[in-house]
Amino acid sequence: MKKYVCGICGYVYDPDKGDPDGGIARGTAFEGLPDDWTCPVCGASKDEFAPE
Repeated sequence: MKKYVCGICGYVYDPDKGDPDGGIARGTAFEGLPDDWTCPVCGASKDEFAPE
């Protein structure tokens, strides 16, 4: 699974880690994130992310 980088703040979403603070389990692909998921650092929407 690919990692994705926030174009605003540089946060890297790593599927192997998920987003436990946001309720996203480890092993969740970026494509599997809810549409309303936002960057846990800056609040950017999913469309601000690009593959690493």
